[in-house]
Parts: sequence; C-alpha cells; structure tokens
Amino acid sequence: MYQKTRLDNGIEIVTEQIPYVRSVTVGFWFKAGSRHEPPELNGASHLIEHMIFKGTKERSAKEIAEEIDAAGGQLNAFTDKEYTCYYARVLDCHFELAVEILADMILHSTFHEEELKKEKGVVLEEIHLYEDTPDEVVHDLFAAAALEGHPLAQGILGTAENIKAIEREELLNYMHKCYTAGNMVVAVAGNVTHERVTAAVAANFAEMKAAPNHLSTADFPCQMHQAKVIKSKDTEQVHVCLGSLSMGRKSNAKYALYVLDMALGGSMSSRLFQKLREERGLVYATYSYHTLFQDNGLFTVYAGTGPQHAPMVVELMQQELARVAEEGIRQEELDRAKEQLKGSFMLSMESTSNRMNYLAKCALSGDEILNPDQWLKHIDRVQIADVHEVAAMLLRPECQVLAAVGPINQNEI
Repeated sequence: MYQKTRLDNGIEIVTEQIPYVRSVTVGFWFKAGSRHEPPELNGASHLIEHMIFKGTKERSAKEIAEEIDAAGGQLNAFTDKEYTCYYARVLDCHFELAVEILADMILHSTFHEEELKKEKGVVLEEIHLYEDTPDEVVHDLFAAAALEGHPLAQGILGTAENIKAIEREELLNYMHKCYTAGNMVVAVAGNVTHERVTAAVAANFAEMKAAPNHLSTADFPCQMHQAKVIKSKDTEQVHVCLGSLSMGRKSNAKYALYVLDMALGGSMSSRLFQKLREERGLVYATYSYHTLFQDNGLFTVYAGTGPQHAPMVVELMQQELARVAEEGIRQEELDRAKEQLKGSFMLSMESTSNRMNYLAKCALSGDEILNPDQWLKHIDRVQIADVHEVAAMLLRPECQVLAAVGPINQNEI
C-alpha cells in the first residue's frame, strides 16, 4: 500500500511498506536537473551531486563511506535532466542510520575549496571518458537536435569550460536555490512503516525551513521537426540514433507508446533486431527506447555498425519506421509486446530500488501512483489502433531526427 505525507516545511514523503523483504531503499529527490540550469551553470547539478559526498561538518568523505559499509549498505546518487537523487539501500534495522547519513550530507556538506578543485578534476575526466564513448555521445547528440531550443537540450555533465569556471559561491548559491523543502521528495520502499519513515525524515530535516521554489517548472513548448547532425570521429563503428520528439509523461497515449517501443526494438523478437541483426547480419546492437519528460519526450531507435554498412542500416531503419507509421503493427506483435511489458514490469517490481524509483517519479510529476495490477490493466487496454495512432504521429519521415557519430560525413548517410 502506498502512503503519502507532506511535512509542515513542505517535504513530500511517499512510501510502500513491503513486509516480506529485509531491505529498505530510501531516496532523497530534488527537482534539480540540467533542464533547470542557466547556460553558464550547465553542469552545476552534477557537480553538486559529486560534492555532497566529499565531507560534512561532522564526517569526512572516508567516514561517510566507512559508516555505510559497516552497516552492509549501499550509498549512491545520480543526476538526470529533471532531477537529482541521493539514495541508500540498507537492511531494515539500519534505516534510521541511512536517513541520518543522507540528511547530514545534504544539509551539512562543506564544499571545501581544495575538495572542489579535486572534484572538478574528477568531473573533467568523466567528461573526457564520455567523449571517448561514442555510443553514449550519439544519444545526447540526438536529444540536443530533437530538443533544439528547449532547456532539456542541455547535457547533464555540462562542458569542460563551465566546470572549470564555476566558483564555490556560485555552486552553493545554486544549491540553496534548488535544495529546498518544497522542491524535495523522499521515497522509501521496503520493510519499514510509513510512520517510522515520517518520524526519521521529520527529525533529521527539522532545520530545513519552508521556502518557495525558485526554479521554473512550467511546460516549455517544443515543435517536432526534421534534422540531421553528424559528428565525425575516428571509431570502429558508426553509431546511429533515429527518432523524433514524443509525448510527455502525462499523456494518456504513453501506454500505447510503451507497446510500440517494445514491438519495434525492445527485445530479440522485435522488428529492428530481426531485420538488422538476424536477417541481415549488419549490427551487433540495435534497440529502441522512449524517454518521458514533464512536457515532452523522445522516441529513439539505435544501431551500431561498420562504416561500410552505415548507409544501408540507416535506410533500413527509415524504411521500417515508415512502414510501421503507415501500416501499424500486427496483432501477434501487439499481443507479444503487451505480455513482454507486463512481465518486465512485474519482474522489476521485485526490487526495492526500482519500487522506490517508481514512487519518486510519480510523486515528482504529480502522477497517480498505480499499483501493479492497475498498471497492467492500462497495458491490457491498449488496442492495435492506439499503437497505429502513436506510430503515425511519431514515425513520419518529415518528423525524424538523425544523429550519427563515427568515421562518416554529412553526405554519406
């Protein structure tokens, strides 16, 4: 059963008690991602996430690691385009310790100048590593082209120039603007009661006062368009993303999108896998995926192939998308995709970490938290005409964005 509480200072708490497990996953989420950053501070959210682990007034970075290790737990964080999350997974008997450590990190991190200087170096190396990973770069290249002019087009890591230029006071001022009670969701899943969670959060975040949210959370219009962007790079493969702007997470059509995604490139039996790998032997990796944001989303298909095969692979991808846009999918594809979706969702719900993520994302977006049976019913209701309608909207050639990274130029694909 899902339960919600909003503390007097504005912190929202959402929990699911799972009495038959021994673990608890607790996440502290802030609506603070790369979409909220001004261009000159792009990368600040991710840098703040790193600095939160570098020591507090009471604990050094080493002591933070030692305490969570001594409890047999796991502590981590991540930054996305729309939020930052700090989370811990521990045995139920160590739940209060996990909350106390995370609260100390969030509220009392010192951001020492020397630590900031070192961590900037770490982030710069992370950027260099990313630039050397073309099958990651191509996805951001695609997103930036599809979302051109939208705050979501900004990358999460930021640029090397920004990271070098950001000063400590700028970083702290931005953090204090973002890390407010009204901009925070605490999500917990595992063997712990809602009352116990509420008591622990209230006790550890009593000093966090109610404050208005200064970040813009308004929807930002973005138009579907056609684009092509190529980044020439000396790599063994050409990495290709093809797709379009899509609907946001509040759209009623998202369940049909899930089915379309699964049928087109979500599994070994999908159209793209069968066409490009099994029938033609042109790729090792090919898949599709959807990304849902507050006000829009992305639908993307990916393939990696040798430079000599890239034009053919792109042509085959475009043909398959156009075919599905025109004809839709077959009944047997619909039935199989729905069962695959239901199975993968239910299997993922056996993890307290996945359940915590699900709770948090629903709370952050204001969505209704569906129990598993309710979610499955939404999938069951999807009809073949629903999938065709979504495919006709998203897969039209005039709306496609193509991005590629590899030893190839603009005119070759």
